[in-house]
Amino acid sequence: MGLKGKGKKYIVESNKTVFSSFGHAIDGIKSAFSTEYHMIVHAYFAVCVIIAGVLFQISYMEWLICLMLIGIVFALELVNTAIEAVTNMITTEKNFYAKTAKDVSAGAVLVMSIVSAFIGLIIFVPKFFELF
Repeated sequence: MGLKGKGKKYIVESNKTVFSSFGHAIDGIKSAFSTEYHMIVHAYFAVCVIIAGVLFQISYMEWLICLMLIGIVFALELVNTAIEAVTNMITTEKNFYAKTAKDVSAGAVLVMSIVSAFIGLIIFVPKFFELF
């Protein structure tokens, strides 16, 4: 079953399975890590948060919050990468709408990263001061 619309042809995989869908998703994540510097930066901070969580023995609820925030930031970065790729595919010329799409999607990642950092400080700073 394919998509139809205004004479355009869409690529549709006819023998798509759950396993091939996972494969495509993993390929997308690999691609983002290999082409987007910020994915590496997010991964570095995620590892730091996980190490800090283990060292400070954060609570179950704090783990849930930290892991959710890590997932949201990674997911937003993947969406941002997809928006940038599609925008680059559509136009290579300077375009107000293309710039807006890229800037807004990057802004979403920035906002979530800042919120995550503040929440991380709320969780970890008191635990750090308990050491002294």
